[in-house]
Amino acid sequence: MIEDLAEAARARGEVDGGTAPDPVNAPMVRHWLEAMGDPAAHYLDEGLAPPAMLQVWTMPGHGGGPRPSAVDTVLAGLDAHGFTGVVATDCTQAYDRPLRFGETPRAATAFTSLRGPKSTAMGRGYFLTWETTWYCGDERVGTMTFRVLKFDPATRPEPRPPEDGAQQPPPPPPPSTGDTAFFWDGAAAGELRIRRCADCGTLRHPPGPLCPACRSAAADHVVASGRGTVHSYTVHHHPPVPGRTAPFAVALVDLPEGVRVVGGVTGADPADVHVGMAVRADFARGGAEPPRWRPADQAVLPALELELTRTSITAQALATRDFTPVHHDPGRARAQGARDVFLNILTTQGLVQRYATTHRPGARVRRIAVRLGAPAHAGDTLVLTGTDRPREGRVEVRGTTALGRHVTATVDVVDVEDR
Repeated sequence: MIEDLAEAARARGEVDGGTAPDPVNAPMVRHWLEAMGDPAAHYLDEGLAPPAMLQVWTMPGHGGGPRPSAVDTVLAGLDAHGFTGVVATDCTQAYDRPLRFGETPRAATAFTSLRGPKSTAMGRGYFLTWETTWYCGDERVGTMTFRVLKFDPATRPEPRPPEDGAQQPPPPPPPSTGDTAFFWDGAAAGELRIRRCADCGTLRHPPGPLCPACRSAAADHVVASGRGTVHSYTVHHHPPVPGRTAPFAVALVDLPEGVRVVGGVTGADPADVHVGMAVRADFARGGAEPPRWRPADQAVLPALELELTRTSITAQALATRDFTPVHHDPGRARAQGARDVFLNILTTQGLVQRYATTHRPGARVRRIAVRLGAPAHAGDTLVLTGTDRPREGRVEVRGTTALGRHVTATVDVVDVEDR
């Protein structure tokens, strides 16, 4: 039984998987950086490996034969029972220090848990979790918690159109009128615009046809700073709201310009929202909705759009020494139920690191946690967006494709001066 194999694997404890076939070296680092499109040449200058390459050094490679692992027997047992499909679901790596050129790391694994069988969008399957620890000599240099779904491709459910009422309608377009068009035009431009009386200069929000002070219909607008303070708030639980996931906070925000604006709060747990909280406006891409408000100490990072091709996906899989067929063979990928070849989790992790460190140049990465959602196929575009939380030493990264959210990740960093 699969459960018996899992229990025996847990009882084995940590299994030594042997040392890397090659020492940490400049050619592999250069290849990895080029495949990821990462311009961080300082790794080569300093003789260090990018943290997200930690697992790459001990990957078995093509034709090298499997390395001893605590999960071998469980994976083989699942294959024998028809659970031949595999997809990574989430991974958390922590780095004690960077690997240096010339070092030869050693990996050891310990099986943690088996959950299932469960019905998933990929088919009926089991979730396996294991821990890997890397050493250089007797020194621990990094750890990883890794989870995969092993599933039976034959049980993949057929896609069905949603039943009536099963899905929420898309958010309605902004209610633009002659009195509010200036506001929505500002949102599209990333500006918070406030109506101003052209005669007496009084600001008013929400905008209306007449000035409440002098009753003049003449009007223009000013661009607010986008800063504010929470005057009051509520946490919405029900009913469902198109485009939002409950619970979420809605705040009445005092602007220094002297008016108040209502908007949803993003980038903060509803339980952390409080009266007096400093916030700033955050505009959706395209300006298709009112600005939301996020904690003032967070920075919204510019989006990075990456065109995914079979060539780029294959090159990235090779750079991470992942020769699983679904990442380079379209036929094998389709047999597993995918549309085409798709990114492996090591590549997604590398792209997340690239995005985060581009906006924190020179910072040391301490931890990367990645959770996968929809696959990122060849022919699609991966759009990475993020939030920098300097006080917490964390960059939050999100990646979407046409299929939806591909990755949700956090990158813990330490700035150079804080090392």
